[in-house]
Amino acid sequence: MNKSYVVQILLPKERGDGEAVSQRWFEEFLEELTGRFGGATSFVRAPGLGLWRSGNETERDNIAVIEVMAAKLAPEYWRSLRERLERELAQEEIVIRAQEIIPL
Repeated sequence: MNKSYVVQILLPKERGDGEAVSQRWFEEFLEELTGRFGGATSFVRAPGLGLWRSGNETERDNIAVIEVMAAKLAPEYWRSLRERLERELAQEEIVIRAQEIIPL
């Protein structure tokens, strides 16, 4: 059986400078991924709330999740994409993670 993966991209709904990321930006990004992988799913309209500790303060982000299914991981592609997204969205770190799909 061939392996396949679900890749999740956790994106902020606001840029590092506090400006909202436009719905158009998310739509264009989804189209880019669909062109490369044949499909993508966006969880933008129901954002998740991310909390994390930074020193003595609790930081928070509204996040959107984009998922794609990929037959191969291609770490170089994902690393390059992560670096591009960090620049475009003015973020210190964008999380891109993958899980092997195990059919049940």
